[in-house]
Amino acid sequence: MRETGREITLGGLYIYPIKSLKGIALDEAGIERRGLEYDRRWMLVDEENIFITQRERPRMATIELALEAEGLLARAEGMEDLLIPYHTENPARASVRVWRSTCEAAFVSDRADEWFSRFLEAPCRLVYMPDETRRAVNPEYAVNHDIVSFADGYPFKIIGEASLDDLNGRLREPVPMNRFRPNFVLKGTAAFAEDEWEKILIGNTLFHVVKPCERCQITTIDQERGVRTGTEPLRTLATYRATDNKVLFGQYLIAEVEGGRLRVGDTVKIIARKDRAGNGHS
Repeated sequence: MRETGREITLGGLYIYPIKSLKGIALDEAGIERRGLEYDRRWMLVDEENIFITQRERPRMATIELALEAEGLLARAEGMEDLLIPYHTENPARASVRVWRSTCEAAFVSDRADEWFSRFLEAPCRLVYMPDETRRAVNPEYAVNHDIVSFADGYPFKIIGEASLDDLNGRLREPVPMNRFRPNFVLKGTAAFAEDEWEKILIGNTLFHVVKPCERCQITTIDQERGVRTGTEPLRTLATYRATDNKVLFGQYLIAEVEGGRLRVGDTVKIIARKDRAGNGHS
């Protein structure tokens, strides 16, 4: 489906500093190799150092985060505020697991561990991804030996507003964009136009559109209340957005280079499209 003919712009910009916690809407953000600055650089792990998400603990969605001068501020109902330094001084390291990949992470502090364990009513520890850690994306989709944060698999995720509008037109009760936890939300596209793109320019940064995003049970969790709401929107998405038993919504991106900045309102240009076989061409 082609674009609408209107100018395409960056309508929303989001980061999720601690994996699976509430996101932060930004006016602008820096681009790093592993994703937007601060995006998913922290993560909660269980006693076996395996990642924890809303799939197991829906209440994680209700923990609010804010970027402060001194560090990351976490807030939750019934809890005192927790300040998390941007760079941990804790020398303790461990190999942690995210899906099928493992990488080295640093433990943040006993205080952080106690805070999150108390709120989630389950033992857990907060870890940080040091700059020297290199967690590779799937080489099948890599552009240039790319790395990623604690995100599921790729540095950036994009969704068009029109794609959500299309979905909500099929639902009895509409769902907000935060169910899908994108980094970039685009204005001015046709529904699912992002499926056709191979390369796009956002502001002055070139991105490769490498693969569609497979959706999971997190889309069924109310991000304000931290509770499961049933089978929607996955049930409806599966009726028209399923391929090989995978429900697809949104696209993953990899930046050509790091170091740039993006701002809400930046123009988006389509540089190359996929052909029907999925190959790119200008």
